[in-house]
Amino acid sequence: LDIEVTRLPSESTLARIIQLVENAQEQKAPTQRFLDEFEQKYALGVIAATALAIVIPVVVFSQPFESAFYRAMTLLVVASPCALIISVPAAILSAIANAARRGILFKGGAHLENMAGVRAIAFDKTGTLTRGKPVVTDVIPLGCCTEPELLTLAASVEARSEHPLAQAIVVEAQRQGLAFAPCEDLRAITGRGACATAPDGRVFLIGNKELFEDTLELTPDVLTRLDGLEMQGRTAMLLAEQAADGVVLFGIIAVADAIRPEAREALNALRAKGVEHIIMLTGDNERVARAVAEQAGVDEFRASLLPEEKVEAVRALHEQYGSVGMVGDGVNDAPALALADVGIAMGAAGTDVALEVADVVLMSDDLAKLAYVRDLSRRANRIIWENIAFALGVIVVLVTANFLVGVPLPLGVVAHEGSTLLVVFNGLRLLR
Repeated sequence: LDIEVTRLPSESTLARIIQLVENAQEQKAPTQRFLDEFEQKYALGVIAATALAIVIPVVVFSQPFESAFYRAMTLLVVASPCALIISVPAAILSAIANAARRGILFKGGAHLENMAGVRAIAFDKTGTLTRGKPVVTDVIPLGCCTEPELLTLAASVEARSEHPLAQAIVVEAQRQGLAFAPCEDLRAITGRGACATAPDGRVFLIGNKELFEDTLELTPDVLTRLDGLEMQGRTAMLLAEQAADGVVLFGIIAVADAIRPEAREALNALRAKGVEHIIMLTGDNERVARAVAEQAGVDEFRASLLPEEKVEAVRALHEQYGSVGMVGDGVNDAPALALADVGIAMGAAGTDVALEVADVVLMSDDLAKLAYVRDLSRRANRIIWENIAFALGVIVVLVTANFLVGVPLPLGVVAHEGSTLLVVFNGLRLLR
């Protein structure tokens, strides 16, 4: 029995999830950071007010020291900001724990708060709006080889790639029982395709037609075939050899990726929760993008985008709508995820890079949970402000009553501790 250790226990997916949750609980939301800064100044103010509440009545109004001291101690108790300080953590930690139980990981309270204000959301296509498991639909040799030979050669080129389209070709070749040797020196050409060297030294290219626009003039017949495939919502790839006397085209391989069944309903639910604009950003061609966009029901789509162009698209959305979310799963999505106010990664299928830069991770790859994320964020914000308003209100009422008529110290203690408990219990509602 041979066992190969691929990674340490501390590097496992479960360990990463636990670490993400622990880090999220340590990160403070903007409201919490503001209250922490406010609390320091407020505490000094309470101490100063307590001292004045002793000195002024005794020195200026000649009141008995015992009476002034008793009222000042009551002021110190009822003005303490315990309920105010706990108002945000109680809600944030409850919401993060609730989300984690449902397979949703927030990497900090700031992202939970920010999600409530998102007005526009950008979606990647492959693996996000679609299942991310494309299948080969067409293998079209162009005279140089047979269908099995074309598929075998394509599988050899794509064998070491992690891209979903590449994996679809490899899986189809394996399903047909074709034997192929992986090429070496695989080099991804972002937004275009890949290049690899076969064991015999031959160099092969596979990718979209933009990959060959400077090196190969496509015939009208090939262009017609490509257009026909793209009109059906399929992604067409060309396979060619980089020979000494130029590029030799071998054939076309088309794949299709089914849209997630919950996609349209999930987007409609986001609109119902207040999201104003939904756009799809993809590196795929315009015809395929249009077909998926119509099925998913997005408001707008942009096709044939490189990673840096996705970043520019997110930046433009930010200028127009203010707060923007981005949902993706791949390496190409990572820069846009990092730029968005809230980056959301599809966890189960997502790449390590996407998971690291995202602010929220959907571990179950269920788009329907996006509406829940939005709703939870809005509920958390509402409860936070309920807690803050209640805590401040209790302090104002008790301090005013203490100055006007005097509040018995035991009653002040009960009111102060009671308000703190009520704030905590209100925050715990988010666990449901």
